[in-house]
Order: sequence, then structure tokens, then C-alpha cells
Amino acid sequence: MTTYLACIGSRSEIIGMAALHRVLQARGDRMLVLHTGQHQAMTDLLFRFFGMDPYLQMPWQRETTRRGGLPTSELVNIVGRVIGQSKADVVLVQGDNRSALAGALAAEQYERPVAHVEAGLRGTDPESYSEEHQRPNQAVIDGLARWHFATTEPTRDQLLQDGIPRHRVHMVGNPVIDTALWVRQHLACPGSDAAGALPLPLRQFLRAHPATRLLLVTAESLDPWGQPIRNIADAVGQLLFQQPDLIVVWPLEADAAVRAELERRFEGFSPGCRQRICVTDPLDYPALISVLAQCHITLTTSGGSQREASALARPVLIARDGAEGEELVQAGGARWVGTQTERIVDETVRLLTQYTLYRAMQLSACPFGDGQSAARIADILSA
Repeated sequence: MTTYLACIGSRSEIIGMAALHRVLQARGDRMLVLHTGQHQAMTDLLFRFFGMDPYLQMPWQRETTRRGGLPTSELVNIVGRVIGQSKADVVLVQGDNRSALAGALAAEQYERPVAHVEAGLRGTDPESYSEEHQRPNQAVIDGLARWHFATTEPTRDQLLQDGIPRHRVHMVGNPVIDTALWVRQHLACPGSDAAGALPLPLRQFLRAHPATRLLLVTAESLDPWGQPIRNIADAVGQLLFQQPDLIVVWPLEADAAVRAELERRFEGFSPGCRQRICVTDPLDYPALISVLAQCHITLTTSGGSQREASALARPVLIARDGAEGEELVQAGGARWVGTQTERIVDETVRLLTQYTLYRAMQLSACPFGDGQSAARIADILSA
């Protein structure tokens, strides 16, 4: 039996590691979770849903550093002690944040091999990098990892271009896709309370509009876009007016300024249109997958739900400019629509009215994975 220690922090890391946890446990290995404490209220729900009780969950003391959490050096020391206590054979890290960096550095100190999931990700926009996500983190993790698990051909090629030996680079797909498909299947199982995955107001809203097409909007902030999110709200109003069989679900962070701004715009909609939009608090992961499985199109300002949408064969419209989501655009599952109201409306109407175009964007093969990524990773680790 091999003991793996997963050093993870964010919601997306938990979602990706959940698939690997399920596969390793089923094969008789152990995967222990060290959670570095980010977004604890949200992550606690995920841990319970996936049956991943953390071996250690660290407090997230925001006052200790400008970016939140413990200083990296102290984080490394704690991870190192856990490696020793748990007698971990392999340390698993994911992505490029400080949790991954600390896990890789601690593993090096304790002479444990590092397996890097979602290796090779490289942003092209320097403004997309924060203190938490930095290129130096990527370089250090790349230098320490024994196994580099790339999600797509571009990420694999990036690793090879950066000088990682070919025998250490493995293109396996993204285990986030495994998790999305598992959650959809789990919610569809007899006896599963799929409706219970949704907040009550959203559940009531969907029951009130059973024979309609659903547009899921994931645009959450006034900053850094400012006017564009107002344009998106105006586009939603026009779409509801033009398409009487359309309903809109728009999860929003609890930001008073954003909600107030959008509510002012929604007040200008006709009563019939206003009744067909549901603004909710942020959805937890099972609820997000449930809504994605039911939606017709998703309109987003970020890459947050693009991978899951493609896995569930839901066309994606990206309401911003830049390189984010380029792989999905190239694969034909997403289209850039920018942030101008008229173009957002035109492109959405095209998808709603042109069946051939819509079917073409329902990808039969997700570019990010086929649901077997975790099994491939487990096979390689045990070879």
C-alpha cells in the first residue's frame, strides 16, 4: 500500500484531487489530505460531499501575510512535519499556487518524490498572476517534480519546451473532468437527491419554468471590467425580451455594489422578463454541475466553469477579450463574444436559433479530458 499526501488549498484543487482520491482509495492505497485553509466554509462542503476528511486542516490566518495564510517558510515546515508523521511515500500537488509550492519544497527536504497534477499551465496575461499564483512557483515545482501530469497537448509541449525530460511528462487529461462527470452521474442515480443539491429559491424558480431554455451567466464582479458587466446585464434584458422561452440563472458573489448595480438594471426590465431571471448566491460544486447539466448555454467572463461546461457538452460564450479559454475556442466548444451588449445579444441569439451551429458546439469529445485522467495518473504512479 502506498501512502500519498495531497497538499491542496483552493476549491479547484479539491475538485481535481477528488477524482484521484476516489481511484487511489479504490485500489487499496491511501491518500491523505493536507488542506492549507483557503475558503474554509466552501471547502468544508466539498470535503464532506467527496468523502475526503482532511488529515490536517490548517487555519487561514489572513492577518499573517498580505496575501493571507501563513508565510511560505512556515507552511513548508508544517507540510514537512506532516510528511514525517504520516509516513507519506509520495507528495501530490496541483497547479501553481503556494500550497503546491510548499508541498514540493517540503517533499524535497524529506526526500519524497513529487507528483504534479495540472503541470505545464502557463498564463499569457501578466495581470492574471497574483502573489498566490506566480511564474516562479511554476519553475520551482517543475524542477522538483518526478512526475509531470499535463492536461492537454499545449501544456505537455510547454513542459518539454521548458526542458523537462520527456520520460517525466505524461499527458493524462484533467481530473477535474473526471469529477464533473462523476458528480453528474451521482446526481442522476436513483435515490440521489439531485434537486436537493440546489438552493431552495433556485429549485423553486426552475420548477416554475419547466419547458424553457436556460442561460447560465457566470459574471461576478464590477472589477476589473466595470462597464462590461453592466453591458452583460443589459444584454440579458434584451435576450429575455426577444426570447420568451428563455430563462436566466446568474450566481453572484455577496458583493453589495455588484448586486445593487445589477438590481438597478433589472428594475428596468418588464415584469415578464424580470420573472425569468434568478440571481443566486454562489453555487457550491454539486449545484453548479446540476445547473450546467440543465442549461442550454453558459455565458461567462472567466474560465471558471468552461472545463465543466465542455465536459457536459454545453456551448460556452466568453464575454471578455484575451487568451483565456483559447483551447476550448480552438476545439469549437466556445466563442469569444466580447463585452459589448449588441454582440453578446447577436451571438447568443445565433446559438438559440441556429440548430446546426449549436450542435457543432456540443463537443462529443471534451478537449480537457475523457473522465479517465485519475486512472491514468494512478497507473503511472504505480508502475
